[in-house]
Amino acid sequence: MYKRVGKRLIDFLAAFVGLIILFPLLAGLALFLALSNRGTPFFRQPRPGKHGAIFTLLKFKTMNDRRTSSGELLPDAERLTPVGKWIRKTSLDELPQLWNVLWGDMSLIGPRPLLVEYLPLYSEQQRRRHLVRPGITGWAQVNGRNTLDWDTKFRLDVWYVENLSMALDVKIVFLTFQKVLRREGISSATAVTMEKFTGSN
Repeated sequence: MYKRVGKRLIDFLAAFVGLIILFPLLAGLALFLALSNRGTPFFRQPRPGKHGAIFTLLKFKTMNDRRTSSGELLPDAERLTPVGKWIRKTSLDELPQLWNVLWGDMSLIGPRPLLVEYLPLYSEQQRRRHLVRPGITGWAQVNGRNTLDWDTKFRLDVWYVENLSMALDVKIVFLTFQKVLRREGISSATAVTMEKFTGSN
């Protein structure tokens, strides 16, 4: 019952209430980032959701659009702004995804939505992470986030799918608050975000 109806109902109600309560904060951050970035405060990108269906992910923009002379975007570390770095550390950049939850593209809890270009690189087992809606936070996020290697992250994602329950989701919510307060797992050992996935070993 929870998997079929309860989880989606809780997602909708929590996102609806959360957006109302957090509206002043969201509006303030949007204005601040619009001025700081001299443009849009939002980052939009196609991501695969449940069963691989593509949707547009919404986040606060923490990087500028600086490019090389050939037109390629500079590395993440060179585009991450001081304001963006602070917003990432506090995980405030994730808040606009409450809209994605409200619309039904995402859940509060689930495997993180990754890049569309990764879809053909997954093994059959790894592809099981798309049997549920992606989440703002998830089992992999509270167990290491960007400090995990890809194979470990996918194993945790699939474990979540296979063991999904209300009790597990409540546990992940509490662990997420702990991780955010401690600002853990934001960057990998070699990058400000996470190295690109190139396929399993």
